Amino acid sequence: MTIARTLASIALPAVALLTTACGDAGTPADDTTAVRSYIPAGTPTFTVTSPDLPDGSEVPGAGFAASLGCTGDNDAPTITWSGAPAAAKSFALTVFDPDAPTGSGFWHWLTWDIPATATSVTDPAPAGAVAGTHTAGGTGYLGPCPPVGDPAHRYRFTVLALDTPSLGLPPTTPPALVTFTLRDHIIGEGHLTATARR
Repeated sequence: MTIARTLASIALPAVALLTTACGDAGTPADDTTAVRSYIPAGTPTFTVTSPDLPDGSEVPGAGFAASLGCTGDNDAPTITWSGAPAAAKSFALTVFDPDAPTGSGFWHWLTWDIPATATSVTDPAPAGAVAGTHTAGGTGYLGPCPPVGDPAHRYRFTVLALDTPSLGLPPTTPPALVTFTLRDHIIGEGHLTATARR
């Protein structure tokens, strides 16, 4: 099966599962939608923090993108974790903006095959890890750049404990296929959420 056909098989059911989130507190507009999570319900949780970006804080200007109309420095925060399952054989990091006006959100950062001995990650990725492709087509971290005048967007930084040392995916794998693959290997998760607006 080609990647294109695989993505189609993922995207069509996902569209059918979209649910309207009109009027929810903290969402930017009445026409936003919520997409089904790739993290299975009931997944055990662990602690994720950042010395650069506390949970609930605003992304600093230096963390904004240096492209897409923004003039930040694209500085990636350091993300740390503790209390992850002892059985974890690797970790993955994803950063997702569900409020981007795309109909499918925006993936800002995907890194997988992070060694099981790691307790932190930033950009560039640690040795042995795979820096994946974000929605804009580049690899590594891409900072926020929400539309001017939009209410604050949410950026969910998620660390996943996995039951496999490698996903076996190349860096060019589209984000939807990466998260679809991750779903079958998640044994724990932790996250923090930051916001950004212009």
